[in-house]
Amino acid sequence: MAEHRHDHEEIICREFVEVVTDYLEGVLPEDQVELIEEHLVMCDWCKTYLDQLDAMVAALPAIAAPEPVPATTRDALVTMFQGWKAER
Repeated sequence: MAEHRHDHEEIICREFVEVVTDYLEGVLPEDQVELIEEHLVMCDWCKTYLDQLDAMVAALPAIAAPEPVPATTRDALVTMFQGWKAER
């Protein structure tokens, strides 16, 4: 989780997207949770994004494949993800 320091006490959309998983898992410090919740009150875009993530997480158990992902597929996905992260 990346920490962000501001002269003012607010969070911007990009920061919200970076920490949304930690927010959903309940592992953020209380002061950061308060900043996120204040942001969500004011930002319809981030609220919609959060609602979409919640809906996706809720739907995952119903669509999850009962069989394991083949190692070659997993390896290809990991390689693609690492390439994407390197580009950032």
